[in-house]
Amino acid sequence: MFKLVTLEDTVRIPPETFGNPLDDVGYRQVKAKYEGMVDEELGYVIAVTNVKVSPVGKIIPGDGAAYHKVSFSLLTFYPKIQEIVEGEVAEIADFGAFVRIGPIDALLHVSQLMDDFISYDEKQGVLRGKETKRKLTSGDQVRVRITAVSLGRAGSSGKIGVTARQPFLGKLEWIEKEVRKIKEASEKKPEEKEKKAEK
Repeated sequence: MFKLVTLEDTVRIPPETFGNPLDDVGYRQVKAKYEGMVDEELGYVIAVTNVKVSPVGKIIPGDGAAYHKVSFSLLTFYPKIQEIVEGEVAEIADFGAFVRIGPIDALLHVSQLMDDFISYDEKQGVLRGKETKRKLTSGDQVRVRITAVSLGRAGSSGKIGVTARQPFLGKLEWIEKEVRKIKEASEKKPEEKEKKAEK
């Protein structure tokens, strides 16, 4: 789930940047500290916006820089267990597919792809169901449910596990076919009832 989070912090304005617009220098400092960070509370920090630096700062003895309070917003992605998301298959491997959801690739293990025996074609980069003949390749759009989230400690990007083995999950083409079948079946039922009523 994407969120916009408002925070406050203190930034160090280096002496060589004195005279430059305070909000611009503050933005660069906040961006360097937060963008790309993975945090257990915030999730994945994607972008910094709306940076407002207080014009009044403090100078600490022994350091020529000024320290200013700053308020800002962060665009974050925090994956929640059981959340349904759509993404693009970024890579296919013999053990599954990596699905790009937000700023990270989640693992869709072969056991979580479909109720079928799945074979891997390394030359074509395809996962194929034996009975259903369904195939998954890089670039396919899929809808999946998040089943595992492990946000990493500092320096780690964390891991996300997803499943497509539930109704109306999987490759979007498969879902459309399922919906069409259900619509057709529901349209036939009233016709059958009418025929029985006529008899």
